[in-house]
Amino acid sequence: MTGLVVHEWVEKSGGSEKVLDEIMRTYPDADMAVLWNDAPGRYSANVRESWLASTPLRRHKALALGAMPMTWRRLRAERAYSWMIVSSHLFAHHARLPAQPSVPKLVYAHTPARYIWVPELDARGRGPLTRVASSLLRPIDKRRAQEAASIVANSNFTRERIERTWGRESQVIYPPVDVERIASIHNWSDLVTSAEADRLDALPERFVLGASRFVEYKRLDLAIAVGEAAGIPVVLAGGGPHRGELDARARISSTQVLFIDSPSDAMLYALYERALAFVFGAIEDFGIMPVEAMAIGTPVICGEVGGVVESVIPGVSGASIHDWGDARELSSAVDTVSGLEPDAVRQRASLFSRSAFQTALKSWVDSNT
Repeated sequence: MTGLVVHEWVEKSGGSEKVLDEIMRTYPDADMAVLWNDAPGRYSANVRESWLASTPLRRHKALALGAMPMTWRRLRAERAYSWMIVSSHLFAHHARLPAQPSVPKLVYAHTPARYIWVPELDARGRGPLTRVASSLLRPIDKRRAQEAASIVANSNFTRERIERTWGRESQVIYPPVDVERIASIHNWSDLVTSAEADRLDALPERFVLGASRFVEYKRLDLAIAVGEAAGIPVVLAGGGPHRGELDARARISSTQVLFIDSPSDAMLYALYERALAFVFGAIEDFGIMPVEAMAIGTPVICGEVGGVVESVIPGVSGASIHDWGDARELSSAVDTVSGLEPDAVRQRASLFSRSAFQTALKSWVDSNT
């Protein structure tokens, strides 16, 4: 059966791209349709971009929002398709093949658009223009969600949001994490470059790690708070527009804060290995990085809200925080994770493997086509 995979846009890295990678590995003969592709050569499939790809709007997502819904309604069909898998975190689930209206549309929902449905969790939805646009887009977005033959959510946290916003039931297929490969390397520091090795050697013996894009909602400042409460250094790895704010926070910190800019995968995994704990303060729909840390045997300190509570089990693979402002609770969490068994942490991560995702994905597609 020939299929079409639809994805919002392709970036060089990102959690939704890891899901897309595995979908394309599972169905390598499928075509792909995206708004634009910022990682040409990443996929061997026939990747078709929309008209937005040739305009400046591809660099300004907020300005492009109004054009996206109608763009998805005019997809071209270059051959006959048996199914369409839509990887959606904004408006990709609006996708329609006018020439083949009977093709089953199967939606893998990373989330209903956070911009318009839960702006309290995403600052990008709080601007005056976005708020106005959201009031117009919500009824259209909900209506388009009714077209899906079946919807899968990336977590129970997202499943509940889908029911609340779209009024649709869905099942859960957790995103794929490359836990087999991550766990197979005994010492990731052997695989880093010489410059990265020098950076690793210069790090403190004990530290807590925060890593992600440097944007506000990722809450990397909470990793600093954990380090301060426990009196141990903090390493922040990544890059992005929030770096200045994190620098300012680091300057007034009572503990040492070190930055690792744009680490390679090997460097990130080596940091997981060296860290006492990975601190994950963001409210995410699932959270791939905590599972990556656990695959190495590193426990996670996280909050009590979001998809992360479905992967991190307090007292087994990490510790959960009720009040990030309570220094005693943060310090106690560090004490808790210090005594956890790495093998038990790794075992928990194994439930979210690529092979588990592929099996569930095939079963879902087969049962709906």
